[in-house]
Formats: sequence, structure tokens, C-alpha cells
Amino acid sequence: MFKTLPIAILIASLTWLAPSAVHAEETYPDNEGIVSSVIDTDSYTYMELENGDKKFWIAAPSTKVAKGDHIRFVENMRMRNFTSKALNRTFYEVIFVTSTQVKVKQ
Repeated sequence: MFKTLPIAILIASLTWLAPSAVHAEETYPDNEGIVSSVIDTDSYTYMELENGDKKFWIAAPSTKVAKGDHIRFVENMRMRNFTSKALNRTFYEVIFVTSTQVKVKQ
């Protein structure tokens, strides 16, 4: 009994601490995300964004961005199974955007 009591207390304390120990990924409005990768071509900048547990690609007119930037964008259209000839790559889905803005950290 004495050997199992400390284990039971440990399990109970871990269960009690778990919600505060693990923070949920931050989510933003649908037209925002954090840049996780960037690919530049002559006319477009492709950005993989993360928003909470979602990852998605956007394509914007050539833009200076860096990994970790918080981006807000204006959506123009979504294309599925889009093949970029410049990259010789097919994206499951790309959101083409008319403009992007890097949000300044406060």
C-alpha cells in the first residue's frame, strides 16, 4: 500500500497540472497565420502558414517575409491541386491573395 500511494499521488498531481502545463497552440482569424516556410519565384512568394493546428499555403505577389512573421492577408481565390510550373510542384490547395501585411508584435 505504501509503494502505490506515492505513485497514485504523482498521477493525480500530473493530471491536475496537465491543462496548465500544456498550452494550446495560438489561433488567429482565418486570414492570418505564422510563416513556417517561404518559397520565392519571379512573380510570387509562396508562404506556408500555421494557424492553431492548421497549416496551409498562400501565394502572394512577391513579398519580403521571414519565418516566424505573423501575416494577415486578403484572399482572392483558392485553387486545389494547383501546379506551379516555376516550382515544378503541385500544392493540394493554395490560397491566392491580393495583399499581405506583416503584423507588428506588440
